[in-house]
Amino acid sequence: MIPIRLSEIATILGGELHGDDAVVTAPAFVDSRAAEPGGLFVAIAGERVDGHAYAGGAVAAGAAGVLGSRPTDAPTVVVEDPAVALGVLARHVRDQLPGLTVLALTGSQGKTGTKDFLAQVLAAAGETVATAGNLNNELGVPLTVLRATTSTRYLVVEMGARGIGHISYLCGIARPDVAAVINVGTAHLGEFGTQAAIARAKGEIVEALAPTGVAVLNADDPLVAAMAARTTARVLAWGAVADERIEPAGVQFGAIELDDLGRPATTFHFRGRDDLPFQGAGKAAVQLLEIGRHQVLNAAAAAAMALAAGVAPQTVFTALGEARSLSRWRMEVHDRADGVTVVNDAYNASPDAMRAALDTLGGIGQRSGRRTVAVLAEMRELGAETARIHAEIGAHAARAGVEVLLVIGADAAPMLEGASKISDWSGTAVSAVDRAAALAWLRENVAPGDVVLVKASRGAALEHVADGLLEKE
Repeated sequence: MIPIRLSEIATILGGELHGDDAVVTAPAFVDSRAAEPGGLFVAIAGERVDGHAYAGGAVAAGAAGVLGSRPTDAPTVVVEDPAVALGVLARHVRDQLPGLTVLALTGSQGKTGTKDFLAQVLAAAGETVATAGNLNNELGVPLTVLRATTSTRYLVVEMGARGIGHISYLCGIARPDVAAVINVGTAHLGEFGTQAAIARAKGEIVEALAPTGVAVLNADDPLVAAMAARTTARVLAWGAVADERIEPAGVQFGAIELDDLGRPATTFHFRGRDDLPFQGAGKAAVQLLEIGRHQVLNAAAAAAMALAAGVAPQTVFTALGEARSLSRWRMEVHDRADGVTVVNDAYNASPDAMRAALDTLGGIGQRSGRRTVAVLAEMRELGAETARIHAEIGAHAARAGVEVLLVIGADAAPMLEGASKISDWSGTAVSAVDRAAALAWLRENVAPGDVVLVKASRGAALEHVADGLLEKE
């Protein structure tokens, strides 16, 4: 964060300073346990926890002051709504950094994987700040922006949405120069109702661009490709090499080859244009280190965004070949001493992401001959479509060749019904009432050489199952 006095913050926010005037020199934070020396503690009064009660501890741990809705026993800038004020402060700081290039992205799935690729590509070209974890909401985005300083060259901001207008609000804070929509899937149907509504919300990110900006769109997703008509910015597309809609400018990927663990290799083709930060055309063969065919899509989107920001193609594709996931519990591969491989993808799950993970698991089994075990629990926020979509995922697991399907909890039970309806599936279906029962079954039945995928929505907390399985060496 750029150095700024508490009194200046009060003026910017129309608030009032109570206590000593100190200089904030470090980022803002909302968790007092993660106090930043010289930082600004943002006290949020939630339903269960009131941050104001922890203000003194945050300052004692080194924070310069507090942003809150009432005075505390520490230097405090008092405003009506600290969350809204945080966004205003972040926009102010963003406007003080004219040399900063902001790249924002959204999508129903794949945005965190894309963000992790992009952050590492940009870091090869200059100092980069990127969204940590999934801090992609009305608190996370301004917290990310406030980590930028005068030496930051690139700022990568992941954006999520719970409704119409959310992404527009976030763009008003971050003011992106490059914005990408990865896809429009069926995640959050329970909140939006239809895919058309999801597309409407996601497309706000390109509507926010100035004519000098660049919109990076997935040409293979019709709902995303149609967003080109919703922006005055220049458009850069990415997609499969067979898709002619990518011309005349964009990034394409060719045939994908997978090794025994599902790490993909492909050739990326790129073509620039006179009105874009890169011109000319070329290609680059890249072997990715992360597993899953879908990683190529994430890498293509990241490449297109980096090229749109003016990063040299050689830097882009070299960095992609060296990039690793920066986020926990996303297709993490762990090998037990006895030869069991655990793929921990427990961070979250949408229907499309679930299918991609199951395809990866099935492919590993087909190429290596190892037995495959899918440990799955519920996908949330699917509304009235919950039972139908879970059944479809079970059927997909069977078609992908998964040999053991272990389903946890009543909400995910339709997966078992879906798998059982695939007549030529010869696999085993197992039901577990909770995580403890699932882990007990795995410890008794998993054998050396097995590959175990663990995946569900965040609320299911299946990382505990993965960790428990790895404890038995």
